[in-house]
Amino acid sequence: MTVEFGRTVDPKINDQVHALAAKLRKENMTGIRELVPAFRSLTIYYDPLETSFQAVRQNILSYGDISQEGGAVKKRIWKIPCCYGARFGCDLADMEAFTGLDRDEIIAIHSSVDYKIYMMGFLPGFVYLGGLDKRIEMPRLKTPRVKILPGAVGIGGSQTGVYPVASPGGWRLLGGTPVEFYDPGRKEPVLCKAGEYIRFVPITINDYYDIRRMVSKGEYEPEVEEESICQ
Repeated sequence: MTVEFGRTVDPKINDQVHALAAKLRKENMTGIRELVPAFRSLTIYYDPLETSFQAVRQNILSYGDISQEGGAVKKRIWKIPCCYGARFGCDLADMEAFTGLDRDEIIAIHSSVDYKIYMMGFLPGFVYLGGLDKRIEMPRLKTPRVKILPGAVGIGGSQTGVYPVASPGGWRLLGGTPVEFYDPGRKEPVLCKAGEYIRFVPITINDYYDIRRMVSKGEYEPEVEEESICQ
């Protein structure tokens, strides 16, 4: 079952998607197996031997307008180290020419936002992040690259994100993170979840390789901050 909340990419619509997902998790309704939030919809996988379409639908309708539910919620923020430029930011020069900003301004703007993870997709662990400053929006490459390395931080249109594994891609690259967003050998292979936030923290190239060595030994965990916000 897919529950749709609108037809546009909008933070308030996405908040409703995650509010319904949170409500369903809290209710722990019999038969629901998986919840998949997207930009403007929530897909619900359920076991038809334990419940039915009508039962799930009726349960959701009984919630009423979940956007009106108040109270404080936790904003979970992953602090992700990012080495801007160096060997990782091959599109920074193009971004300077396109935006009219110098690279220090671009980096300062990009690292000043707590980006909400609207949804996961495209690749395992790929985060679609909302909240990019319009001053550094960039069109995708006309011809995508054949291979982008894991950890590449890029901008595609009005979004930013991190490539979790090596893959083709057309986003503009401005940096790289030593943190692994997807590791099939971990207990939790995907680092973060939709509805959480990411804050990029600028680091030097030496910091990058220091953290990378710790990551390879299983000795590094990104810092996580929690803030209370009111809905």
